[in-house]
Amino acid sequence: MFSVPRLFRPEGLLALTRRAVRSSEISLIVLSVFVGVAAGLSAAALAFVAHGLQRLLFGLRPGELHLSAVTSVEPVRLLVLPLGGLVLALVLLATSRGKRTAIDVVEANALHGGRIPARDTGAVAAQTVVSNGFGASVGLEAAYAQVGGGIASIVGQWFNLRRGDLRTLVGAGSGAALGAAFGAPLTGAFYAFEIVIGAYTPAGIAPVAASALAAVVTVRTLGLPPYLIAASPGHTLTSIDYAIYALLGVIAAFAAIALMHFVSIVDRWVKALDLNDVVRPVVGGLILMPLAYVTPQALSSGHGALNLTIASQLSLAALAMIFVIKLCASAISLGFGFRGGLFFASLFLGTVLGEIFALVWAMIPGAPPLTPTDAALVGMAAMAVAVVGGPMTMSLLVLETTHDFGITAIVVTAALCSSALVRTQFGYSFSTWRLHLRGEVVRSARDIGWMRALTAERMMRRAPATIRDDETIAEFRDQFPLGSTKRVMLEDADGCYAGLVQTPSAFADARLDAPVSTLARYRECVLTPDMGIDDIMLRFDQSEADDLAVVDYQKHIVGMLSERYVRQRYAAEMNRVQRQIYGE
Repeated sequence: MFSVPRLFRPEGLLALTRRAVRSSEISLIVLSVFVGVAAGLSAAALAFVAHGLQRLLFGLRPGELHLSAVTSVEPVRLLVLPLGGLVLALVLLATSRGKRTAIDVVEANALHGGRIPARDTGAVAAQTVVSNGFGASVGLEAAYAQVGGGIASIVGQWFNLRRGDLRTLVGAGSGAALGAAFGAPLTGAFYAFEIVIGAYTPAGIAPVAASALAAVVTVRTLGLPPYLIAASPGHTLTSIDYAIYALLGVIAAFAAIALMHFVSIVDRWVKALDLNDVVRPVVGGLILMPLAYVTPQALSSGHGALNLTIASQLSLAALAMIFVIKLCASAISLGFGFRGGLFFASLFLGTVLGEIFALVWAMIPGAPPLTPTDAALVGMAAMAVAVVGGPMTMSLLVLETTHDFGITAIVVTAALCSSALVRTQFGYSFSTWRLHLRGEVVRSARDIGWMRALTAERMMRRAPATIRDDETIAEFRDQFPLGSTKRVMLEDADGCYAGLVQTPSAFADARLDAPVSTLARYRECVLTPDMGIDDIMLRFDQSEADDLAVVDYQKHIVGMLSERYVRQRYAAEMNRVQRQIYGE
């Protein structure tokens, strides 16, 4: 009977396609384009649902595109906020997976090689849309990045991509979704590099750029309005403006650090109250009601309020009030369990801070004049860089929004000052700060998951030479003559680790009837099987030992590691990672 050749069977074509994608850079670029289209469509859908909820629940009139841009909200409609907390609690119960927190794109690329469970993507998206749609002071960027990266992760795992390629594709998907929201492909591409991938890689330029362009073209084809920033530079900038706005960058950095600390303080207060998971967001919604009554600009992400504030000439007192209320609203929203990001909120807060800076600067006698619009744009970028990270991301956002290279050069200066100060004085962006509060030592999306995989248990030499610590030196010499082994582990009467003996030391001048324990070293300095390679190297540096025992939690010997071998493995893995980065 005639049989179809294996190549033309569905499973054969699938295997061939997977091999082609794994082995061809062009195939990865094509795959990135499809991911970009999907990310653009997803971003449009998320925005449509969230803004639709806002229009329905808060009664927005035709022409009012953003909740935070309205001048007033009917007091009775503010009851939507605690109602949103209740809905969010139900969503959390439906999507929760025990005590495990959903993996976001930064954590996935830093620790898990770009692998994001589909359920985590759905959970983060649903929680963020509900939080934003019901008016909580959080942005949709968390949902955009999560869904774009989540789609890329699913597709990449289906094609069985290598670890480095999967991380690149996840970054491309996240950046594409964010670029689609702003209608800014360069912003999306550099968001992928600086925030999600953690490095600007030659091998990643083409797929990331292709994905961002595909997403932006998709939303433009659909005729959807991007998150435009309605502002343009106010006057010709001079050399002195670089120094003045560098000062604004420093101020924005300190304000951002204070904001991130305030969010963690509110989070600790809420945990101390020991509220039920259902009650916590409801209480948060109740606390947000008076803030939203004072100024609706405290609601939602703040994008509409950003344009409204730039267009209005508000007094210093009004700007200061709005800044404080928005800061408190964002911290309360996140602290009480609403889901979302601080990216859009930091853009608004930075805009207000910039205008405050311009008004205060104008009070200084003889000071060079500043235009509030210029200060707002610079403050927006500097504050967002401090909170989110990525100086080039924010600089390109300003460039793609204003099409003005003069203000962009000033923005780059302020953004670099802000970024450098936060990196040296604080060390975290908001996404990595939240991971730090959960106990993860992650400072960027740079891939450190391979370091976690290189544990002492995986690298150790099992069944090392051992001897009882009450044996004599003479007996030690009989069992381990010179040249047989370099070191021997000691065990006490209970079979627990009791130190390490260098074999040559037993053949030096010593009393043959003395117990071998008199030669023992490193009794308290040991490794555990789950230790990562970074902690292992630190332990070697601290002990100045050439070899260390690996013991379990009952202090029974399970293996041994030498510093030389550990550093060789580290160097080999670093070389492999570098080759992936440069596409070799």
